[in-house]
Amino acid sequence: MARNKHPEETIERILDVSFKLFMEKGYEQTTIQDIVDELGDLSKGAIYHHFKSKEDIINAVISRSTTYDLLITEIISREDLNGLEKLKLMIRKSLDSKEQTEFAQAVPNLLKNPKFLAEQLHDSVEIIAPALEPFIQEGIDDGSIHSKYPHELAQALMILLNLWLNPMVFSDSKEDVRNKFRFLKDMTESLGIPLLDDDMLDLLTVYTDYLL
Repeated sequence: MARNKHPEETIERILDVSFKLFMEKGYEQTTIQDIVDELGDLSKGAIYHHFKSKEDIINAVISRSTTYDLLITEIISREDLNGLEKLKLMIRKSLDSKEQTEFAQAVPNLLKNPKFLAEQLHDSVEIIAPALEPFIQEGIDDGSIHSKYPHELAQALMILLNLWLNPMVFSDSKEDVRNKFRFLKDMTESLGIPLLDDDMLDLLTVYTDYLL
């Protein structure tokens, strides 16, 4: 059978087809054989040459669809915004990502998949929090955020937003999610970082309604 001589193109094709199937059937219901059948000209061996498992494939799909780097590059240079405003814009744009919201439907409940949950925790603390910490430090420097602990604050925020408030982790009712948001809003304000507002609650409500 004909095989693409360029590995990077083959990988992109596998990820494109996998994303399509995960969206249509869900991650749990999609098999490696489904991916092979949809590709048409690659064997299981060819797929396993690039990815050790289906979990590796979905991790690559998630990484490819994440837009944090682009968002940070776009926002960090905004001279018209203070540190708090940049952080709020970053979170608002993340919640308002149509692709992320749609893809979240295909990902399994994270509590039932410890590996995914561990990776979500790792990414929140080791990747996303360090990327947001400069916004918090800028807010401290310009007076829009009042805290002595930018590093710890960034980590705590990401754990609360990406795990505790995430309907893919905890199967809360819509009202429970809203109450969590309101509690987190009061808590962040008391910590000197008035980060969450009604517009974000509206975006979270749309996001939650889509998933639940």
